[in-house]
Amino acid sequence: MANSGPFQYGDRVQLTDAKRRHFTIILTPGEKFHTHKGLILHDDIIGMDEGSVVRSSLGSDYLLFRHLMVDHVLSMPRGAAVIYPKDSAQILIEGDIFPGARVLEAGAGSGALSMALLRAIGPTGKLISYEIREDHLDFAESNVDEFFGGRPATWDPRLGDLTQVTVDDLGGPVDRVILDMVEPWECLDVVRNTLIPGGVFMTYVATVPQLMKVMEGIREQQCFTEPKAWESLVREWKVEGLATRPEHRMNAHTAFLVWARRLADGVMPPRPQRRARK
Repeated sequence: MANSGPFQYGDRVQLTDAKRRHFTIILTPGEKFHTHKGLILHDDIIGMDEGSVVRSSLGSDYLLFRHLMVDHVLSMPRGAAVIYPKDSAQILIEGDIFPGARVLEAGAGSGALSMALLRAIGPTGKLISYEIREDHLDFAESNVDEFFGGRPATWDPRLGDLTQVTVDDLGGPVDRVILDMVEPWECLDVVRNTLIPGGVFMTYVATVPQLMKVMEGIREQQCFTEPKAWESLVREWKVEGLATRPEHRMNAHTAFLVWARRLADGVMPPRPQRRARK
């Protein structure tokens, strides 16, 4: 799929009707898109610019845009729950995922975070993605390959248990570690042994017991900075003159993000000090 320019065959196109309903098609020679409001010929869309309007055979208008990554993530097939865009965005920034970075990820899930990480590390980086379940890895590989139009050379998806991984298995230490799994505290030894001093470690957990256990596990390692944890809540607004108000529905809790940095070897973290009670 092209990223910009006039539409061409192979592009994944999102059609939006007057009620803001979305329909996705992949432009194919001779194909037709059937709706209850008439037919749209794929061939009629070829050569049009994004942001154009195509009219069905019964006179209904549809707005045309290529799929963005967020559209692909929210509509793609999945075996495991995806990391939603609001959390992926914070992982990229808070995790400081930079071009050329060597990143270790587990588990790969349905590939949503993998796609964001691959874009961020660029053509000189390396993403190693572990997934313990073969069916989930199949979904991740299929979704990533479809989004990029083939297997990115910078991606190394692997079926396996991260708890058994050594730094030699990775071809050397990594700059960043991102975990999305049920029991990330089981992998803290691996994180300690594979992450460079100063490297960022982030994990994504859904429940309070998971949050408590992974935070305490990080502290017990005594080779990380004091971890911090947060969640993000996203609420859209409906803006229509005097009827402006928050939307009734919102993207509330999806998971907690936990962040810490690796200390230099042999360094003990300073003991956190809390204000004395008056």
